[in-house]
Amino acid sequence: MDSSKRRALTEYLRDFATEARWDKIEEVAQQRTRYLSVVVEDIYQPHNASAVLRSCDGFGIQDVHIIENTNEFDASNQVTIGADQWLTLHRYKNPKSDNTELCFNKLKEQGYKVIATSPHENDTNLNDLPLDQKTALVFGTELDGISDRAKELADGFVKIPMAGFSESFNISVSAAVCLYNLTRRLRASSIDWKLSEEEIEELKYQWLRKSIKAGEQLEQAFLENKS
Repeated sequence: MDSSKRRALTEYLRDFATEARWDKIEEVAQQRTRYLSVVVEDIYQPHNASAVLRSCDGFGIQDVHIIENTNEFDASNQVTIGADQWLTLHRYKNPKSDNTELCFNKLKEQGYKVIATSPHENDTNLNDLPLDQKTALVFGTELDGISDRAKELADGFVKIPMAGFSESFNISVSAAVCLYNLTRRLRASSIDWKLSEEEIEELKYQWLRKSIKAGEQLEQAFLENKS
């Protein structure tokens, strides 16, 4: 859909949403970023999958890349509380492909540095992780962490500094801690982390559709009348 048609459709759909809802959509869209993205590899527990998505929405991360080599990613709506509908989910689940490689290659082509969250001999403390380049954080399975393939393909490793006997947090806590740390630092920096105006307008349109009962039917009727 071209930008002029999308703007006309957005203006039309606004009449079916409350002013408070539209204000919220505009406010949230301005805080979204693709400078940081999240990758989850073979997460299988619905509670953890859902909690990661909720953290991404809460900290303003728009894109989540979901690798499904051996496990299906199944988020529970009771935990996400609908957070997944505001995110852009990219799924990699081709049974004949190395989905980890497909995902990482796509991110690198888009200019991302792929950083795996795993204790490693060459890892970087989370507080010291540089944000001089777009970054995709990779989180692995609940039991084993990231795969050997992910370790092989990652551009670097990061760890959360721990002060107790436990060596790590579970995935949902790890994601929340990492995203809080990095988004706080990012927003306090001079880095241009926001979406482009075109991306913001696209998100506002998509979110408006999802906020309106029978939004798709209203859109279809509008487009038919304009044709």
